[in-house]
Amino acid sequence: VQLQASGGGAVQAGESLRLSCAASGSTFVGYGLGWFRQAPGKEREFVAALKWSGPTTIYSDSVKGRFTISRDKAKSTVYLQMNSLEPEDTAVYYCAAKPRVINSSLGVPSLYPYWGKGTKVTVLQ
Repeated sequence: VQLQASGGGAVQAGESLRLSCAASGSTFVGYGLGWFRQAPGKEREFVAALKWSGPTTIYSDSVKGRFTISRDKAKSTVYLQMNSLEPEDTAVYYCAAKPRVINSSLGVPSLYPYWGKGTKVTVLQ
């Protein structure tokens, strides 16, 4: 399984960005795909995740209502639409994949065996 995240950049507070994660090497049936982030000096934290086969999506409380995770099966790509960005959202964002996922494991980064390289998001005051 290979994951390639892209779409990061520097934006002003209140603006939007869309991250993409191109996934390959599997049909991803039964997988969970998630977005996680790590800010400088902090541990990696859960942002959002979904079941590839649908319909479950979950979000951290800090991004609920501002971020939307989605996937395009035809393009084998997962997206993270980030609106109303705040300086606290500044981090390196990673996409990850977990086979045989169950709902309770979607938000646990240590349970994901496959990770892509991160894409940096900087939100300026």
